[in-house]
Amino acid sequence: MTEPLRTLVLPPLGSLPLSRSETDRDGVLRLAPDLFDTLWASPETLVLVLAGGLAPVIGSRLKLFPAGDIPQPAQPVYLGRVLPGAVDAGKQVVLVVLDEPDFDLAAEGEWIGLREVAASLDPRDAGLFVAGAAVANWHATHTHCPRCGSPTIPVDGGWVRRCPRDGSQHFPRTDPAIIVSVVDEDDRLLLGSAVTWPENRFSTLAGFVEPGESLEAAVVREIAEESGVEVHSPQYLGSQPWPFPASIMLGFTAVASGTDLVPDGVEIKTVRWFSRRELFEAVRDGDITIAGSVSIARALIERWYGGPLDEEPAEVRP
Repeated sequence: MTEPLRTLVLPPLGSLPLSRSETDRDGVLRLAPDLFDTLWASPETLVLVLAGGLAPVIGSRLKLFPAGDIPQPAQPVYLGRVLPGAVDAGKQVVLVVLDEPDFDLAAEGEWIGLREVAASLDPRDAGLFVAGAAVANWHATHTHCPRCGSPTIPVDGGWVRRCPRDGSQHFPRTDPAIIVSVVDEDDRLLLGSAVTWPENRFSTLAGFVEPGESLEAAVVREIAEESGVEVHSPQYLGSQPWPFPASIMLGFTAVASGTDLVPDGVEIKTVRWFSRRELFEAVRDGDITIAGSVSIARALIERWYGGPLDEEPAEVRP
């Protein structure tokens, strides 16, 4: 029997906002004949509606609709069954994507994006929103067969697209990217500012894993390319899906062999070393901004810092 997700042993970063879930994806049921006819006929089926990456939210909860309130569309996606102990346990959830928000549909709530609301959602809603956003992005950008160019057809509950011309199957894409808290021998943290960001925005360095490359090798290569710093001893800390549009962020920490900084000028315009005191004061005084609470970057920074950044650092830390 599969162990419920919420009881699994977590890596050092713990349960990150976009990594939480209380849904069994129910992969076997995806193959059932007449799946969506059966789901729409059941009073227990719930529907998550997305439009342009937005979902209807009331307070800090997703607004899920009975299937009878939402016309069955041509291309729904089966998101799975809610786990025991969660709100609406045992109920099945289907994703429906609209061309634009229907403000009459959720008049008592508002349409909000995942980045803005994820931290306030419970694990059930966070998991549903992340999965729904990721698979909706995939369907929107992978409508044709990469082999022959023919339009593809969603099958298997919306988790596969099949080409009717050559019979090939195509699956949702997820691009692995490493993101790293780099520390030097004085336990300072390396942060960078991207070329496309506002002048005072800083975060941990990150980059995509290349074909045929291990995660550890990607850590060493990306940090050297973006900052000029050689690192060693990469250690895995945790991961978080980042469906903007299709990434999984793999969090590491690594140790710098030196402190000389050479930003690449293409992706990164500025890199800086921060002590805990320097980072606290820079954030407090508004000199810089850092990643928000939803991102794994914030978790990496606060793990190094030893707590929330709005709390003054201890004079001595282990």
